[in-house]
Amino acid sequence: MEHAMEVVSKSTETPTFSGKDVDIEAHAAAQQEPAWRRFLRHVGPGFMVSLAYLDPGNLETDLQAGANHRYELLWVILIGLVFALIIQSLSANLGVVTGRHLAELCKSEYPAWVKFCLWLLAEVAVIAADIPEVIGTAFAFNLLFHIPVWIGVLIAGSSTLLLLGLQKYGIRKLEFLVALLVFVMAACFFVEMSIVKPPAKEVIKGLFIPKLNGSSATGDAIALLGALVMPHNLFLHSALVLSRDTPATVRGMNDACRFFLFESGIALFVALLVNIAIISVSGTVCNAGNLSPENAAKCADLTLDSSSFLLKNVLGRSSAIVYGVALLASGQSSTITGTYAGQYIMQGFLDIKMKKWTRNLMTRSIAIVPSLVVSIIGGSSGAGRLIIIASMILSFELPFALIPLLKFSSSRNKMGQNNNSVYIIGFSWALGFVIIGINVYFLSSKLIGWILHNSLPTYANILVGITLFPAMLLYIVAVIYLTFRKDTVKFVSRRELQDVDNTEKARVANAGGSEDSNVVQSN
Repeated sequence: MEHAMEVVSKSTETPTFSGKDVDIEAHAAAQQEPAWRRFLRHVGPGFMVSLAYLDPGNLETDLQAGANHRYELLWVILIGLVFALIIQSLSANLGVVTGRHLAELCKSEYPAWVKFCLWLLAEVAVIAADIPEVIGTAFAFNLLFHIPVWIGVLIAGSSTLLLLGLQKYGIRKLEFLVALLVFVMAACFFVEMSIVKPPAKEVIKGLFIPKLNGSSATGDAIALLGALVMPHNLFLHSALVLSRDTPATVRGMNDACRFFLFESGIALFVALLVNIAIISVSGTVCNAGNLSPENAAKCADLTLDSSSFLLKNVLGRSSAIVYGVALLASGQSSTITGTYAGQYIMQGFLDIKMKKWTRNLMTRSIAIVPSLVVSIIGGSSGAGRLIIIASMILSFELPFALIPLLKFSSSRNKMGQNNNSVYIIGFSWALGFVIIGINVYFLSSKLIGWILHNSLPTYANILVGITLFPAMLLYIVAVIYLTFRKDTVKFVSRRELQDVDNTEKARVANAGGSEDSNVVQSN
């Protein structure tokens, strides 16, 4: 036991979320409650996480896919969200079993220089994810109130800070707000779909019969998949589950993992329905036979900004207002979760004692500055192009969050007796590399396309190519390093710590209680 104690004290840190000890007796009565009531206590994190699959970046990708291919790529959304459910469940299980979130585990596992690089990349990912959300909110303000985009960017930042003030009333209040915004957005797009009335048979056929017709179908399918799994979401989910007081028992942790899986499944099913509605609306409107030449041109290059005017022109002003409300709900709710993820990343990697409002202000300011500068200089079109750049950055960033998650969730050093089975390990790694491969292909094709079709002089393109080649080589080396590096830090899981604690208490009780128990609790 002394050896076990040494491992605990050297390799663990008390989580920020729940500093109180787990009282098994206090949870015994709770375990007798109906399953549905225990499930309701775990509802919240999945809906927070589901916003990453409904953010303005995904919205723009869905609109373009529908405009180009009608309903033929709906199967990509279905498969992508099944993939996302599996990956997100690994993140939730990691937090439940270890009592730490992904950023904290990275901080303890990797050398200082690797830890610093991973932190920097995670912060860039948060900023890249935040840019489409800020711009999408600004477009919504422009559509609803005719406010200039750059002013809308400022309003988006300040309004999100106000909404994040709900943190002081508890995480459950903020989760309720986000869930409410999700259902507002879902209701808006379902209203849109009821107006355009897509053929149900074609929609169902697109969901279950894979097709890739046309020269741009492969690229659009890859863009749809690449926009679904976001790196900051993996940090966020493993952190949010720690807000629940999970007992360190076999049943307690198994129940928590199961409840979080069910809750994530429900939340992602709602996200799937919303994505189906978006693609169906775009596919129906842009492929109607009575489109004017102006609207047909907009459908060929559909963005968040142009799509709002398209819906206004084709469906009437009332429908355009509904679209604007949905875009506003999407942008505001997504910026809340993005800022929340930034808090946990900074706290986990750096362990800096900083007030929440200070961290919020920092992360919001960093994301707002590029959006503000581009919207002032380039207007709506420049802001729209910035969303594409942000999606490329997220594709680049994904392996540096996904690979540590796959390694830690599969590691007996981290998960103890709760590590994944051989079958889950094999499947999750295969799935992870499929997602990484899709994102790398998306990134590479975008970069090559830009080099071939930009207006830079030849010598400038040569310099860009010379710079990008070693950068891509370094990228590949970093991915290989993270994949094959052996774990060096062993954690004692919450369940094993509780077993040690119970054994120590029994020994002390048998000895007459003369000795003090000094077992370190993990939660």
